[in-house]
Amino acid sequence: MRNLRCPALRVTALTVSLLAGAALAAAPATAATAPAAQAAPSAEAAQIKQVRLPGEAQVKKELRALEASFDGRIGAYAIDTASGRTLAYRSGERFPLLSTFKAMACAAALHRARTSEAGLMDKVVKWTTADLKPNSPTTEKHVKDGLTVAELCQAAITLSDNTAGNMVLKQIGGPAGLTRYFRTLKDPVSRLDRWETELNDWTPKDRRDTTTPAAIARDLRAVTAGGALNPKDRARLNGWLIATETGGARIRAGLPKTWTVGDKTGTNTEIGAGNDIAVVWPAGRKAAPIILAVYTNRESAGAVTNDAAIARAATILARGLGRL
Repeated sequence: MRNLRCPALRVTALTVSLLAGAALAAAPATAATAPAAQAAPSAEAAQIKQVRLPGEAQVKKELRALEASFDGRIGAYAIDTASGRTLAYRSGERFPLLSTFKAMACAAALHRARTSEAGLMDKVVKWTTADLKPNSPTTEKHVKDGLTVAELCQAAITLSDNTAGNMVLKQIGGPAGLTRYFRTLKDPVSRLDRWETELNDWTPKDRRDTTTPAAIARDLRAVTAGGALNPKDRARLNGWLIATETGGARIRAGLPKTWTVGDKTGTNTEIGAGNDIAVVWPAGRKAAPIILAVYTNRESAGAVTNDAAIARAATILARGLGRL
């Protein structure tokens, strides 16, 4: 992972939207560790009506102040799947995906296993020492025996194992395969062009290996609380996200400890970039979740990743949605 310096950027207007249609009922969870998912909205429900909600001005003010104190750029998007309300801040600007791609790569692997390559998740994959990348705490221990694709997904999501991320990508057609999967989710924005760890090299004008907070939040909603995955696969993905060990100081830290959070982080310590995407159940795993995406990068040379800013952004967004 790395960090980058970005030129000064103007703050975009924050928008709040209300989907014209109620969220569909949640499908029951099929795994003990994963919450039930919400069915995908109909085409009619996807039509968005712009409205002003109480607290919008305050959310905008707080995010702007946070960004100023952060000395960098913050992009955020929140979706309340129960009401359809959304909050957005720099949500259409591009940020490097970093390791957040791993959640979507595993979603793509689950979809492939279900639809075209039965048995894929149980397939044993092997690699060599030459394939090992930095930050590979699980895969470095299994060079001789390998791991199943399911085990690789668990390592890639819960520990952000870089070699595991690359091995999962190989099962879905590489970076281009993940980009194709984004397109099946009706996401025309997100793209992956390179492998770990080169994908972390990013400059403000580089569109490679990027997404926007709005695009990735909608993708995460589709695979964790919508109809993009089979219910069993959705539950499995949510279980991995809930078990994540890398996000304790980010979105999770900004929300009540009683809430259930499943997230995937991304970090580039060389440029102070820190990301977190999360599916969050405020009132029990059978309730409709909220989706949060927070992407950041710093402007100062050598600036470190600021986890506290990500946590604070999560608090602001959750309160803006009326959940706090």
